[in-house]
This record gives sequence, C-alpha cells and structure tokens, in this order.
Amino acid sequence: MKKPDVLGQLADIDIRLLRVFHAVAQAGGFSAAEMELNIGRSTISRHIKDLEIRLGMTLCIRGRAGFSITDEGQRVYEASLRLISSINEFRTEINEVHRKMTGKLVIALYDKTATNPNCKIYKAIAQFDKLAPSVNIELFVKSLNDIDRGVMDGTYHIGVAPQHRASASLDYFSLFDEPMHLYCGQGHPLYTQPDSNISKKDILHEKYVGLGYHSPNMERGRELGMTRAATAYDQEGVVTLLLSGSYIGYLPAHYASNFVDKGLIRAIATKTFQYNCEFFATCRHSPKPNRIVASFLESILSVHKK
Repeated sequence: MKKPDVLGQLADIDIRLLRVFHAVAQAGGFSAAEMELNIGRSTISRHIKDLEIRLGMTLCIRGRAGFSITDEGQRVYEASLRLISSINEFRTEINEVHRKMTGKLVIALYDKTATNPNCKIYKAIAQFDKLAPSVNIELFVKSLNDIDRGVMDGTYHIGVAPQHRASASLDYFSLFDEPMHLYCGQGHPLYTQPDSNISKKDILHEKYVGLGYHSPNMERGRELGMTRAATAYDQEGVVTLLLSGSYIGYLPAHYASNFVDKGLIRAIATKTFQYNCEFFATCRHSPKPNRIVASFLESILSVHKK
C-alpha cells in the first residue's frame, strides 16, 4: 500500500514555517535570523520545531557545538528556495494584472566588474529605478557556475557574466567586453624584462595561476598550452598569488590597474597573450520573463548599446 504524503495539503502555516526555516538556513543560525525575521529566538526555535514535527525529520542541529543543517534539512532548504521563488513569481504576475511593477528583482553579478569602464550596470539600475521605484532589488556577486545554475532554477532573475558554456535553457544578450592581460608580480624573473626579450617559450616555462572552474580564463590557458601550477577561485586570489612574485596569471586590466600604478605587478607579452572577455546578460528561456525582468533587460541593453 502506498504511504500517504507527509504534508498532504500544503497549508498557509506550512509556508510560514518554511519561510522561517529558509531565513534561518540563509543566516546560518537562530540568532543571526532574528533581525531578518523580526521575531525572537525562542519563537524562531518553536517554529523550527513545529516544522520538524510537521515534516517528521530533523532539519538542523543546534547546541553548544554550534548550528548546522542536516542532510535532510539541506534538501528541504533547496526545495523551499524553489517554492518561495514560485510564490514570488505568482505575486509579481498578479501585480502585473493591476499594472503595477512591485515585487523583487534578483540579479547575480560576476566578480570585479564595478571598475570596468565598459560596464554600465549602475546606469541600468538608475534607469530601471525610475521606471519601477517600488521594486526591491537584490544584488549578489557569484561565481560563473553559481550564476548559470541560479538563473536556470529561478533563484536569480538576471545574470551578468562571461559566457563560458552556452545552455539552451538560457537566453544571452551581449553587453560589454573586459580586456584581460597576463601579469607577473614585483620580484618575478620576468618583471624587469622588456616584452621584446620575453618569448612564448619563456611564458610557458613560468608557473601559471589559473581559475579553478570552467571559464574563459581556463579556456585561454588551455589554448596557449599553459600548465596551471596554482589555482584560485576569484580575481582576489589570482592577484594575491601574483604579488608573491612566484607566478604569472590573467587579470582584468581595469582591476589590475591599481596594483600596476603602485608598481606591484606589470602586464607582460600583451600582444601575444592579451584577450577580450565578453560579458552577457542571461535570463531563463522559458517561462517568458515577467514585466519586471523584461523591463530591466531593456534598461541594461539600452545603456550598453555598442
């Protein structure tokens, strides 16, 4: 005989309890969630206990050893993300019926773009805010894989990042370029060498630091035959390794300029090893973007017209 569903009909109280658990999981504990939820720790604890009883499972461990999410709790948290995203989309669409742009716009942005003179996302936000002043914007800085995955599952409405693996589930809109140069730090053997004395063989002989996830950086390194001797997971990690004087590696020229001006790093062999990284806005191919997402897309494309 088939066992009955644990929840049966999903009631309003279940959604309220899941929202509490969602906030606790995101904040990393009961105390940290108090301000977000605007309720006391004891009330939060009671709500979590009620949800655990309702679901018949332990969602989190709390005690002297600290706070942690159980494996079952992690699955419930991931499911709650999808549920809350669907509820927010429903609310937004109902508001559209009344011709109001109210709700939430969640944007995921790749790291270190604010100093890129080609990036005008701030102008798009200013333009959009005039069109929809009641929309609450949430802006996250995430890795390439997190951005793609989050846009696909509806966690983020818009992603802004280099295209590294095209997906049929996403629509891509070209925005701007980011020049990437190869650098070495002060103290590196190539730092004092003029480019005319640096050959491709010399470059390939040096220890190279590359990003540890699929990206244009990784693809470029492979194309040039560079062997990664150190791995970083963001530009901050790359520049830290360059400053050691032991490695060469790619950085966005706009981000590197502050370190270059201080004489801490320098670009090398730019004619051979420079490349441009193209950034795109992404959104889900299906379902069709709601009016909030479509309006922001229109704003971000209009300010980046080439």
